[in-house]
Amino acid sequence: MPLLEVKGLKTYFFTLRGVVKAVDEVSFTLERGESLAIVGESGSGKSTLGYSLIRLVPPPGRIVEGEILLDGTDITKLPEDRIRREIRWKRISMVFQGALNALNPVKRVGDQIADAILAHENVTKKEALERAGELLKAVGIDPRRINNYPHEFSGGMKQRVVIAMALALNPDIVIADEPTTALDVVVQAQILNLLKKLKQERKMSIILITHDLSLVAELADKVAIMYAGKMVEIGPSDDIYTEPSHPYTKGLMASIPRIGGKKELYWIPGNPPDLRSPPPGCRFHPRCPYAMDICKVKEPPYFKVGNLLTACWLYEGKSKEGG
Repeated sequence: MPLLEVKGLKTYFFTLRGVVKAVDEVSFTLERGESLAIVGESGSGKSTLGYSLIRLVPPPGRIVEGEILLDGTDITKLPEDRIRREIRWKRISMVFQGALNALNPVKRVGDQIADAILAHENVTKKEALERAGELLKAVGIDPRRINNYPHEFSGGMKQRVVIAMALALNPDIVIADEPTTALDVVVQAQILNLLKKLKQERKMSIILITHDLSLVAELADKVAIMYAGKMVEIGPSDDIYTEPSHPYTKGLMASIPRIGGKKELYWIPGNPPDLRSPPPGCRFHPRCPYAMDICKVKEPPYFKVGNLLTACWLYEGKSKEGG
């Protein structure tokens, strides 16, 4: 049994201007100790998917359909008090996008880490602070800085503090939402290496949400490509990088600069659709150079292409998986 299994998940935002289908019929699995990267353009539904997995979708959004099975238990059916007590932060935690916004500027970082421990475990404040110091050490920060405020840390160190907070209760799954945004390339590498080290040492599963395919090559075991609220391709990292099948994935890969590369960089023309009224059929067809008549009227199922599951009519006639 997978550690996490998501089946047909739909998360919509009910606004005055219409229903935004931010996550629409998404399914995937995550094994224990596995790392999954969810990649796509801004507005593709990646962060909303992450918030859905810990039941923190902000209003007017809500999960309207589907299952999120954690060790076989559907957490979409659990009451909020049980989610807060048993699931959120104890089983699934999140490194929120933008460390500066995730930290309270008038509270010492040690107290902020300790708060998560005190809220879920019957320990003293002294014991919680001792564990906070150990967590800071685990992410490469001198424990003596436990009494510092967020403004006394650099951007990369703030990100490490937020990662320490996510590890406070030793969860099974850590969701990292754009953990390297606004950091320089050296610090980006440090943060990704830290996540890789923590994954190996703690045997935890990681869901890495990012818009940058070039960042996740070493960390991710599996990559899922999201476009306009749907997963259009999913499979082993090596296959996504070396033999992508979906036209959108191919476009993303062709847009990555390469050292010494002489080929002109490719860009995907057009813009993502308005998720209040997405196009019929395949949502990528208005931007796809290979679009056929069927793409404009009928949504593609997943087709097995090598080791990948690809939602594209180009592969009709291949071994079909799901619908």
